[in-house]
Amino acid sequence: MRTSAQSAGERSAARRLLLACGVMGPLLNMVVILILGAARPDYNAWKIPDSNLELGEGGWIQITNYIVCGALLLGFAFGLRQVLRTGRTSTWGPILLGLYGLTFIGAGIFVTDPVMGYPPGASDTTTFHGTLHSLFGQLQFISLTAACFVLARRDATAPQRRGWAWYSRATGLLVALSDVIFILAFQLNGPAGLIERIGIIGGCCWIALLAIRLISRI
Repeated sequence: MRTSAQSAGERSAARRLLLACGVMGPLLNMVVILILGAARPDYNAWKIPDSNLELGEGGWIQITNYIVCGALLLGFAFGLRQVLRTGRTSTWGPILLGLYGLTFIGAGIFVTDPVMGYPPGASDTTTFHGTLHSLFGQLQFISLTAACFVLARRDATAPQRRGWAWYSRATGLLVALSDVIFILAFQLNGPAGLIERIGIIGGCCWIALLAIRLISRI
């Protein structure tokens, strides 16, 4: 028969595994978009959104990246809920990060449309699945921004965690601003890809560090 200590140890290991998904998912996403963006011929990472890596030869890699990353983020959201047991943020923080994970899955299922002449030879078109992809993309930035501020509110109540609260607020502001500036840069044929990646990497680093911080406390 299993003892209560063994059961507690198993639950702790399961929580650690779920929280570790919050490290693996964001790191996977960052590595894939940076490597594919640098290696793909005729792809200008400075201007073209990372979503367009779904198109052209090898597009399946980015599609898979989105779906796997989203599934890992969902796992992290479940683990986060088990660790944050009390208070309103213990509900809304995991919900928002779970929604953030779902947007990756949606972005992988509903492939983007060609933009800025990429892939080469493709004309810019608007399709139903491309429109859904764009909606998931906007929801992605919104849900992550909200999660940053919601969890910052929780940390702000404890003096020893106020530094992390400010980091969460700064990340939320960075993600929100990058989304707004990305839209403007995209319309003006500016460095939309760079601006978008700044927001993506900033948000991914915040989630990974949050996961590491929580794992260390178990």
